[in-house]
Amino acid sequence: MFTSAVAGLSRVARFLSVATNALGTLVVLALVAILNIDVIARGLFNAPLKGTYEIVQFSVVMIVFLQLPDVVRVDRLTRSDGFLGLIGTKRPGVATGMRRIINALSAIFMGLIAYITFPEFLHMWTTQDYFGVPGLFTLPWWPVKLVITLGTALACVIFVIKVITGRDRDFMIKEPSE
Repeated sequence: MFTSAVAGLSRVARFLSVATNALGTLVVLALVAILNIDVIARGLFNAPLKGTYEIVQFSVVMIVFLQLPDVVRVDRLTRSDGFLGLIGTKRPGVATGMRRIINALSAIFMGLIAYITFPEFLHMWTTQDYFGVPGLFTLPWWPVKLVITLGTALACVIFVIKVITGRDRDFMIKEPSE
């Protein structure tokens, strides 16, 4: 039963991480379009697009945290694992244990970030706090806080699944056949 629950959770986590990665890619494409419009408007009409600076700031943060869960899922998070590779050739059990410890610490870290940013999201949602230059261009803070909270929470779940399964790249496990 536990194995089937973990298998179900890993399927949901995989689907959500791929979906958020795709959404992050769409944000990148939108950012490219906005920057091109701004460059053309500056060059041809001497009238830059208002709010480009604010949009770029928000977009970069959103892209990072939308794509973070999938980066964790496919084990492409930047880290130095040369030592683990060396140990893994002679003592694979020790390397697996060390990976589990690293993934557990990463899960704790991601969980803490999600825990800390969720109240900030709620505060920004209720106060309707804005970023930018009033009267010129403003954006609400809450979408960024929501993306940070959800992205780190999903990354935390994926790290926990990696700890449970002992796998890094292919953490999907198959349900036992009944």
